Amino acid sequence: MKEFKKIALLAAEKAGKILIKNLGKVKQIDYKGIVNIVTEIDKLSEKTIIDIILKKFPHHEILAEESKEKYNSSEYKWIIDPLDGTTNYAHGYPVVCISIALEIEGEIVMGLVYDPFRDELFYAEKGKGAYLNNKQIHVSKTDKLIRSLLSTGFAYNVRVTKNNNLVHFCKFSLMAQGVRRDGSAALDFCYTAMGRFDGFWEMNLSAWDMAAGSLIVEEAGGKITDLKGNNFSIYNKNVVASNSIIHDEMLGVIAEKG
Repeated sequence: MKEFKKIALLAAEKAGKILIKNLGKVKQIDYKGIVNIVTEIDKLSEKTIIDIILKKFPHHEILAEESKEKYNSSEYKWIIDPLDGTTNYAHGYPVVCISIALEIEGEIVMGLVYDPFRDELFYAEKGKGAYLNNKQIHVSKTDKLIRSLLSTGFAYNVRVTKNNNLVHFCKFSLMAQGVRRDGSAALDFCYTAMGRFDGFWEMNLSAWDMAAGSLIVEEAGGKITDLKGNNFSIYNKNVVASNSIIHDEMLGVIAEKG
């Protein structure tokens, strides 16, 4: 695991330098949907990360957001979001991060989320706690939803699907102390893990959005389920993450009709 961590750190740091160097300098924006974009910086960051991992572990599998290439088939799978918060980045808004997780035989065992603009490195290993810049972190102790600061996000298909989170957003805005929407699910997980947020929910996410951050929340003492309170999986798109104390209240608001 020490070698896995070393390579993940190296990859995140090199990709982070790319993000810092090119903020405000995006030259090419391609559209994967009406508003779902990818920049040349996403692709450069991803290539940098993949090249570093495969140089050391050439037979490992890669699941990365922008890569169409199939890399191996292995019990070791690296799950990568090279630039979480692409829309923010394209507008010069520096709320973004790099997310790298390692799944072994179907279980996430290591997660790393790096925000290069704040030089904040979140890290967790299965069963060994969660850390921010080598200092152990824990979820908040907020015990009521009305006193809670929550976070959420909206999928790129918000305009075309009824399953769009807007109803939940409105309800939580009335039931919580506050709700933030900052455009990076991986950072939302990490901020929940360290107590900046008390809870986070979102719909229509992908594995690379959740793999590292979900482990960090769990290792910080938080709770994660799907929207109905069932067992969480990074391959099931929907998530509720919390300090565990307000989790049932959050699920109750989501379950309300209308």
